[in-house]
Amino acid sequence: MPPKILLTRRWPDTVEAHLRQRYDVTVDPSDRPLSAAELTEAMGRYDAICPTVTDRLGAAILAAPNARVRILGNFGAGFEHIDLEAAKAAGIVVTNTPDVLTDATADLAILLMLMASRRAGEGERELRAGQWTGWRPTHLLGQGLAGKRLGLVGFGRIAQATAARARAFGLSIAYYSRRRADADVEAALDATHVDSLEELAATSDVLSLHCPGGPATRHLVNAALLARMRPTAILVNTARGTVVNEAALIAALSSGAIAAAGLDVFEGEPAVNPGLIALPNAVLLPHLGSATLETRTAMGMRVAANLDRFFAGEVPHDRVA
Repeated sequence: MPPKILLTRRWPDTVEAHLRQRYDVTVDPSDRPLSAAELTEAMGRYDAICPTVTDRLGAAILAAPNARVRILGNFGAGFEHIDLEAAKAAGIVVTNTPDVLTDATADLAILLMLMASRRAGEGERELRAGQWTGWRPTHLLGQGLAGKRLGLVGFGRIAQATAARARAFGLSIAYYSRRRADADVEAALDATHVDSLEELAATSDVLSLHCPGGPATRHLVNAALLARMRPTAILVNTARGTVVNEAALIAALSSGAIAAAGLDVFEGEPAVNPGLIALPNAVLLPHLGSATLETRTAMGMRVAANLDRFFAGEVPHDRVA
């Protein structure tokens, strides 16, 4: 009998068809996040669970009695929603999908920069509401990006891809990261390493977040850091919603302490703080970072390849636990 696989959400049709040729696949037809009770029950019914960022797999679930699951094939690069130590203790392998979502997420970071700097969200809302009265010289004046400084918090694959795109718009590049990049990477992107996050925030026109989520980065962007930013600065977040203290951000945007924000992720998503929704200078997208057919298909096929190697008795390429 082929291994039993649970996909916690719907995946692109071509990936689901590919998996069904090899495995006994179950897909939740409601395409909603599974409850803790449902995930616990699934631990005893399947050989593999393929979760997404919407599935919280904590120690209690992973230590479920009579667990059958031997591998978690995570659909996504981030894995802070999985308790890796608990997975290791339970003898469960965890894999992720690095690399394949880099370009799509970098594209979206640039999109948010452009929308926030040019007040595109405000303009579209005005037009759709029938409130546009015509062109005039001072209407919805934004700011250009050429000659400005992009500060990247984290300097991994997505941040570097964002930097490469940003240079085409005339932005200079600076970054802060726990590990400094190799000299050849800095040279290729003409990127300047900054010694502290506080210095980066104070000297950047656009501050773009590319760090992982989890306890270590929770509310990394807080009131104190926002107070260091320029009143013309823009904050962009395509990382994780928990990196930003949303109450502090709402206060900064409301007071004019910073000019605008472009957010693709939120602390309590899918719920979004009403204070953010009310702000005209906040561009808000529903977690679209990797949302292209090409990328989501590539992510699914990466999970499939990891499952194939695991069930063939080989080490998966993208093992994180």
